[in-house]
Amino acid sequence: MFSLLKNAITTKDIRQRLLYTLMVLVVFRIGTHITVPGVNASAIETFASTGFFGILNTFSGGALSNFSIFSMGVSPYITASIVVQLLQMDILPTFVEWSKQGEVGRRKLNTATRYLTIVIGFFQAFAISFGFNAYANYGLINNPGISTYLLIALVLTAGTMFVTWLGDMITVNGISNGVSIIIFAGIVARMPHDIYEFYVNQLQGKADEELYKAYGFTAALAVAIILVVMLVVYIEQAQRRLPISYSKRPTGASEASWLPLKINSAGVIPVIFASSFIALPQTVLSAVHGQYSEESWYQVATNIFDYQKPAGASLYIFLIVVFTYFYAFVQVNPEKVAENLQKQGGYILSVRPGKETEHYISGMLLRLSTVGALYLGGISLLPMIAAALWNLPRGLMLGGTNLLIVVGVALEISRQIEGRAIKRKYKGFIQE
Repeated sequence: MFSLLKNAITTKDIRQRLLYTLMVLVVFRIGTHITVPGVNASAIETFASTGFFGILNTFSGGALSNFSIFSMGVSPYITASIVVQLLQMDILPTFVEWSKQGEVGRRKLNTATRYLTIVIGFFQAFAISFGFNAYANYGLINNPGISTYLLIALVLTAGTMFVTWLGDMITVNGISNGVSIIIFAGIVARMPHDIYEFYVNQLQGKADEELYKAYGFTAALAVAIILVVMLVVYIEQAQRRLPISYSKRPTGASEASWLPLKINSAGVIPVIFASSFIALPQTVLSAVHGQYSEESWYQVATNIFDYQKPAGASLYIFLIVVFTYFYAFVQVNPEKVAENLQKQGGYILSVRPGKETEHYISGMLLRLSTVGALYLGGISLLPMIAAALWNLPRGLMLGGTNLLIVVGVALEISRQIEGRAIKRKYKGFIQE
């Protein structure tokens, strides 16, 4: 850890990238406190305890609690990314063709994702402004009307596109994936508020005897969090190494080679995808809350898409599991891996090149992803169970999701710093 900090401070390129990332995050944090014109942000307290609010507030870094210009954060972009990736799975021929065109195709897909983000963002902005105004008994919007809602939707959509652009700038000029960094920064920025909320609910105003019990419970909770963090770090770094041999290398001249497959190849992306995916139907439900809140179908749909309810929590975990399998095969494409190995004259020991290698990697990835899916689902579910059993603050129900994102992104940042430091040493060696 100390060598990592030393490299981050002493290496000029890494230091500049970190400073650039911090400056962009400062701009983002300033924007989260700029309230949309014509909105009474204090009315948000009426529905601050809803599950939908918690999910959007997490991805916006607390911007939704101020109903700021960045209230939707990168949620529409994540939803658009899910849709575009799904369309590449032999659903839309044009997108399938673009996915095989390398860098040129990737740029076309990114452009399509941006346009889809605008459409989803505008719809979501209109829905949350209209729906949240109904939740707040029409006290959120000062002068409700179609023109006001359209103006707010335009402002929020522009804010989402600006945040997405900030994420792209971090990816290009900063450290790690920009969208993940923005979500990470938003969660970290809200930690002091969550700790204070826990203090008010569990420790403040207690009698001496109850206070001792509360301190004991707090200590046990802190130990549990540390153990969970250790588990997350261990699983995120765990690998299954497949031995690789190269037929074109002279006998005895080749070093041991491995094809590393992570237990959780998908990383924290399934958690982010599942959270964003479950927020989309909640956007629709919030828009029609005032008109259909008493209808039976509305109550059923609300239970299904509310992670605070058993049905909603089950759907949330199911989506995490599904996206874990899906994104693992996106990250590690067995067909391309087998093809690249064959071109390089490499093969997995005891496995024939070509289709057999592809099937072997697919089977191994499927087994590893099963463990990864259970791990992600379990970590996400534990805080929900704890919050329900011990009447903890509702913000803790997303604690597992937040923990996975924070630890996963922190590990990715450390790997980026280490990689850039090693790359600099190689460059220095070549120049000498």
